[in-house]
Amino acid sequence: MISRAHNSPISNWWWTVDRPMVSLVLVLLLIGLVFSFAASPPVAERLDLESFHFVKRHAFYVPLAVAVMLGLSLLTPRHVRRVALVMLVVFLAMMVLVLFIGEEIKGSRRWLYIAGISVQPSELIKPAFIVITAWLFAEGSRRPDVPGKMLAVALLVVVATLLVAEPDLGQTLLFVAVWGALFFLAGVNMAIVVGLFGVGVVGSIFAYFAFPHVASRINRFLDPESGDNFQIMTAMQSFERGGWSGTGPGEGIMKRVLPDSHTDFVFAVVGEEFGILLCLLIVALFCVLVMRGLLQAFRRNSAFERMAIAGLATLIGVQAFINIGVNLHLLPAKGMTLPFISYGGSALLSVAVTMGFLLALSRRSADQQVTIVPRRTLVAEA
Repeated sequence: MISRAHNSPISNWWWTVDRPMVSLVLVLLLIGLVFSFAASPPVAERLDLESFHFVKRHAFYVPLAVAVMLGLSLLTPRHVRRVALVMLVVFLAMMVLVLFIGEEIKGSRRWLYIAGISVQPSELIKPAFIVITAWLFAEGSRRPDVPGKMLAVALLVVVATLLVAEPDLGQTLLFVAVWGALFFLAGVNMAIVVGLFGVGVVGSIFAYFAFPHVASRINRFLDPESGDNFQIMTAMQSFERGGWSGTGPGEGIMKRVLPDSHTDFVFAVVGEEFGILLCLLIVALFCVLVMRGLLQAFRRNSAFERMAIAGLATLIGVQAFINIGVNLHLLPAKGMTLPFISYGGSALLSVAVTMGFLLALSRRSADQQVTIVPRRTLVAEA
C-alpha cells in the first residue's frame, strides 16, 4: 500500500489521480485483448498469416499503451501543453507527407511506414489537436489581445483540409464534432454556433456530391437494397445469432466472412459470441468513463483544464458511439475503430495518449489535497 505520508512522485500520483478512471481503462484494454483472440485469427488466416499474428501484435501494443498512458498521467498541465504542441507539429508534418509518400489502401492515403511499422498520423494527432484547441480557446477568453478563437478556427481548417485530401471524411467529422463541443464550452455567441452548424450542413451536402464513396455509403444506409451492404448485413446477423447470451467463446461463424472483424466490426463479434448482455456492459463502461471525465472537467477552475478534459472525454465517447452505431446499422458505414478494444497500433496508442492527458489534467491540485502529517511527528512535537 502506498502511504500518503511518503512525499514521492509515485505517492503523489497515486493519491491525486482518478483511480476509478484508470481501472475502467485497464478493464477495457483487457476486454480488447481477450476479444482479439476471438476476432483476429479468421482475418489472419484469410490473409495467409499465422493464426495468432494479430493477437501477438495486439498483445505487444497493450502494455505499451498502458505505459504511455501512465507515463503521461504524471505530467503537469503545463507539460501536457508542451507535449501536445510537439505532437501537433510532428503529426501535422506527417499528415502532409502521407499525401505524397503514404501507402494507398482502398483509395485512401492515411498510413506511413517507418522502420517497417505502419503509422496513421491522423489517429495520433487527435489528443494533441484537442489539447491545443482547448488552450487556444482558453487563452482567447482570458486575454483579449490573443486571437485564440481565430487560431483555433485556422487549426481546424488545416487539419480538416489534410483529412479531406487523404480522403478520410469520417475522421474529419469526428474532429469537427469535438472541436464544436470545445467551441460551445468556450462560451461563444449562439448565433455563431448556429452559423457554424449551417456551414457543417453545407459541407456535408458538398461531400455527398463531391465524393462518390460518401454518396454510396449514405444511399446504402437509407436503402440497403441500393448497393453492397455485406459487412453491415453480416454484422447484423452476428447480433441475431448471438442473442442475449451469445454462442460461446470461439463458436461464432460470422467472423469467418466479416472482413474487418478485428477492427471496425469487433463489436459484432462480441455480440455473436458473448451476447447482447456483454455488449450492453461495454456500452455502460464507456458511458461511465465519459461521464466521469466530464464530471472531472466541470470540477476544474482553470478554463484550459476544463475544456481539455471535456474535449478528450468527448473524443472517446463520440468515437465509441460512431463505431457501435455503424455495427448496429444506426449510422452509415465508416471505418472507425472502437477505443481500447479494436486492433490497431496507432489507434491504441492514440487512446492511450488521450487518457494519459486526461488523467494528468484531472489530477487533484495541491490546494485540493489534504496534508497528512505522520503520527510520529505529532508525538515528537507534543
